[in-house]
Amino acid sequence: MVDLKGQYNDIKDEVNASIQEVIETTSFINGPKVHEFQKNLESYLGVKHVIPCANGTDALQIAMMGLGLKPGDEVITADFTFAATVEVIALLQLTPVLVDVNEDDSNINIEAVKKAITPKTKAIVPVHLFGQCANMEAIMEIAKAHNLYVIEDNAQAIGATYTYQNGEKVKAGTIGNVGATSFFPSKNLGCYGDGGAIFTNDDDLAHTIRGIVNHGMYERYHHDVVGVNSRLDSIQAAVLDAKLPLLDTYNKARKNAARKYNDAFKTIESIITPKTVNGCEGICDTCDCHVFHQYTLKLKGVDRDALVKHLSEKGIPCGVYYPIPLHRQKAYLDERYNEADFTVTNLLVKEVISLPMHTELNDEQIEFITSTIIKFING
Repeated sequence: MVDLKGQYNDIKDEVNASIQEVIETTSFINGPKVHEFQKNLESYLGVKHVIPCANGTDALQIAMMGLGLKPGDEVITADFTFAATVEVIALLQLTPVLVDVNEDDSNINIEAVKKAITPKTKAIVPVHLFGQCANMEAIMEIAKAHNLYVIEDNAQAIGATYTYQNGEKVKAGTIGNVGATSFFPSKNLGCYGDGGAIFTNDDDLAHTIRGIVNHGMYERYHHDVVGVNSRLDSIQAAVLDAKLPLLDTYNKARKNAARKYNDAFKTIESIITPKTVNGCEGICDTCDCHVFHQYTLKLKGVDRDALVKHLSEKGIPCGVYYPIPLHRQKAYLDERYNEADFTVTNLLVKEVISLPMHTELNDEQIEFITSTIIKFING
């Protein structure tokens, strides 16, 4: 699904030198490389504050802690996503409120969000799924009307751009009160272990979060807030800082691969290729609305499980993201949920399949993947 070895081979000199510098200085925790990466990422995103942390799940949890959410507060998020989003809500004894997603882009459904708001609602967590932003303009309007926080789960859309109706462009993760991302190795910007970061333009919130990630300390052995131990180590920061200047190039390569996938499947009626909110297919030269963390198809009238088995036999990796909706997961079952409220999610879990998507995909690989799928469908 990803080719980390191929990507590393292209940047090994820069990465090795950066890691070696950390080893020689022995500044392994919160060292100069962490601060350097932080500043460079702030500049790239156009955001005032980046607070690195240990992983993307921590980033979400710390963002919620920083906002001062209390047990029992309701937090609305998408039903069709990875469990980390709802996991941290439950860990903080908040009340997760799962809602349906859109059929076209698989992102959180605005009308479902509106319907889910109660007097206990305190926050909305839109997930920018597969590399494309949720409808942030509408979400921010809802949040303003109901005095709610917005926490962007940007684990899959680093580098993506959101365009407002007036033409203003901003980077994903910098629109809400706070954003959170993951640097898991397979992400568009990934390290060689675990890593994450929190983004905000709020000075006071940034100050609070900086304490939380370091045991609640602003001064050594003075614990001013309840905190956790969640720091990005210097070696991971060194890797990320070496890769950050290439992020737009990496995302462009993903868009080019998506264009070739789309072209190959455009005449196959049983395959629905990824759609983007602005209708440009996310692959025009001037648009970063979709950075294709995943290339996810929807299959109509195709035996997906048989296709997955067939691809495996041909040595082609694939993934089903996600096979079980969160509202049906044992850990998050709740009698409040009504299956009629999750019609799109319940359909997507049966239809979606994600194909290899990374910066090293070449024409020969894409042709082999697409022709194998088309031959299977055509019998």
